[in-house]
Amino acid sequence: MDALKEGAQSLLGLDLTQTQVAAFQLYANELAEWNARFNLTAIKEPRDVQVKHFLDSLTVLKALPAGALRVIDVGTGAGFPGLPLKILRPELRMTLVEATGKKVRFCEHIATRLGLEGVRVVHARAEEVGQLSEHRERYDWAVARAVAEMPVLAEYLLPLVVRGGGCIAQKSKDAPAEVHGAETALRKLGGTLERLIEVELPGVVDPRYLIVLRKNAATPAVYPRRPGLPTKQPIQ
Repeated sequence: MDALKEGAQSLLGLDLTQTQVAAFQLYANELAEWNARFNLTAIKEPRDVQVKHFLDSLTVLKALPAGALRVIDVGTGAGFPGLPLKILRPELRMTLVEATGKKVRFCEHIATRLGLEGVRVVHARAEEVGQLSEHRERYDWAVARAVAEMPVLAEYLLPLVVRGGGCIAQKSKDAPAEVHGAETALRKLGGTLERLIEVELPGVVDPRYLIVLRKNAATPAVYPRRPGLPTKQPIQ
């Protein structure tokens, strides 16, 4: 876990404890074992897992306030960024949303193996979750990594957070252009762009970005629209 430890220190000023490092090592081992059977992620080399999965997930801490408690991770895949954040911030009440059954089972397995309390895994599409009263406007922050273009992702995330809460979208080098293209969607959904944070991962050429949104008004009840429609007809 040297790449993860060094990256956490240089990027975030964090000294990972032995307990945290052991948790990430177990996570990496389980991910490798499950990947051999179920192909959960294309990133498989040990150092790449440390940097492009674990460390990349932890960069969300650059924007996630210390007071945030109720967090939902939409399209979590194999648990990113939600579970690494939970390892570092055990006080978080973390909900993971994933539509693919094998990935749901993996997230449940990892949460159990790591003894993580306060983790809930929801097997559903983002559009469905956003219309359920138990999830709509129930979270302080919503996070997502490489799930969809920003107009679509904003429609997934903003309905889930309370007014005054926020969203963090992890994006690639095209993030500034995506933000510009999402201005109308943000306005209709009750959100605004708060800031754009550039992140440079060690050994990764292209920059990464955290797009930080703030929810200032209630999202109209029509959003999110039925499954598939946000992608086919993004808000313009």
